Amino acid sequence: MKCTVATSVCVALSLAFGLLANSATSDVVTLKSGATIAGTILKRNDQKVWVDVGSDVLEFNVEDIKQIDAEDKKPDAQVQQGSLFGTAERLPQLSPKDQAKRVGVAVIKVSTPSGLGSGVILNKHGYAITNAHVIQGETNLRATVWFTQPDGTEKRQVIEDIEIIAVNNHIDLALIKITHPDDGEFAFALLEVEESLEVGQTVFTIGNPLGLERSMSQGVVSTKQRSFDGLTYIQTDTAINPGNSGGPLFNTRGEVVGITNMGILFGQGLNFAIPTRYVKDFVRNREAFAYDKENPNSGHNYHQAPPRKHFGTSKLLKDVTESSQ
Repeated sequence: MKCTVATSVCVALSLAFGLLANSATSDVVTLKSGATIAGTILKRNDQKVWVDVGSDVLEFNVEDIKQIDAEDKKPDAQVQQGSLFGTAERLPQLSPKDQAKRVGVAVIKVSTPSGLGSGVILNKHGYAITNAHVIQGETNLRATVWFTQPDGTEKRQVIEDIEIIAVNNHIDLALIKITHPDDGEFAFALLEVEESLEVGQTVFTIGNPLGLERSMSQGVVSTKQRSFDGLTYIQTDTAINPGNSGGPLFNTRGEVVGITNMGILFGQGLNFAIPTRYVKDFVRNREAFAYDKENPNSGHNYHQAPPRKHFGTSKLLKDVTESSQ
């Protein structure tokens, strides 16, 4: 059964089936029409919600829903042994609007004397990912973090106690650690368990374009394998501007699927993100890219190969019979 606010049928059904909210049910869906439906949410994604009301299962379009009050069935993050990031199975699909409420506090603003960018916190201890080019050549970093308060509001706080852990210029990633001002725990985002992007899939980003804090934009995956300089990127039409660099690209499960890092100047909807498989490899092998403040050039640096001086096939590669002719 499908309900929309464009008709009065849904309200009539709500009354007929006795779907007005009561304390015996756990999930409550409030429509823009004013109707309130109580039951058990069986499934939800970024477009529809299915509610079991006992005598029937009702289907609602997300665009017709004003608010959903549901029990948080999100499983605990299964932190991989020896890693600094978490993943979780069977996360619910929600609209980008609803997911932004959940994962938005994990997004930070990274500021340096020469500019700013975005980042995302990976675990409760304050380890976070941003782009290497955001902090390139800088050691005086500040992070703007948002903490959820008991009344549901968010407190904005600037933290200056930041440590650079590792930098990989080749894939444009940097790992930093933020110290909690009250020795507490940070809200963090989860990485996708395994790469499962599809062309046309809905994605969204939260960042600080041009310093406009906590800005959200939504789009789709244009292609999941766009190659530049030997690396593969996610191409998306999600708006990415200066200041978004280093911020997360989320799917509708609230998982980080990429780290935004560039867009084509004067190109409309041509933006790119670093896939999480690179992020995972970088974090796992962070010691190889460890940052040393006494030696900023520490870690592996990949330089451009020298230009070719002579063309044609090298003598070493020629077949013996060919060289003898």
